[in-house]
Amino acid sequence: MGLALKDTQHHCYSDYLTWPDGVRYELIDGIAYAMSPAPDLAHQDVVGEIYLQVRLALQGKPCRAFIAPVDVRLPKQDEADERVDTVVQPDVMVVCDSSKLDRRGIRGAPDWVVEVLSPSTSGHDQIKKRTIYERHGVREYWLIHPIDRVLTVYRLVNAEYGKPEIYELRGETRVNVLPDIVIQWDDLAARLPVDY
Repeated sequence: MGLALKDTQHHCYSDYLTWPDGVRYELIDGIAYAMSPAPDLAHQDVVGEIYLQVRLALQGKPCRAFIAPVDVRLPKQDEADERVDTVVQPDVMVVCDSSKLDRRGIRGAPDWVVEVLSPSTSGHDQIKKRTIYERHGVREYWLIHPIDRVLTVYRLVNAEYGKPEIYELRGETRVNVLPDIVIQWDDLAARLPVDY
C-alpha cells in the first residue's frame, strides 16, 4: 500500500509552503505524498535514540544532526526555492556543509540519511526515496527495519548506490562517510516490542 497522493497536479515548493500545517506532505518530482499519521512509539524510540547518539558523537565537530520534521529541498539544478519540486523529511540526517542550512531547513543533499521503516511508508522509503537520495547525492542511506531488527545500508559509489549491506541490529555499526559516528544497537533493540 502506497502513501496517499494529494492530487495529480505537479507541485513546487511555493505550493508546498501554502498548504495547511495539519497535514504533512513530501514532494517527489512534483508529486505530493501525504505523510502517514504520527508514527508509533517504537518508531519514535528508534529515531530518538539514533539522533541522540549522533548528536553526542558530533559535539564540537562541524557536521550537524537533525531530526524530522525538517524540510530538505533537493533542487535538480540551481533553480530558485519556489521552483524546487522535491522536498522530503528524513527521520534523521547529518549535514556537514553549513552553506546548505538556512531558516527554512536544508537545501541540497545531506551527507547521511536514516529512515525508520513503518508498514505504511516502507515501500515509499525503500523505492521512491532511495532513488531520490541516490540521484541527489546522499552519500550514505540507512533503512532501519524495526520489525525484523535489520539495517540496510546504501553507499554512494560513482554516483550510484550499489548492492546494499545488511546488518542485524546488534553490537555496533559505524557510519562509513562519518567515521566519528558509531551506532550502538543492543540497548535499543532490547527495548523494541517483540511483536513490533
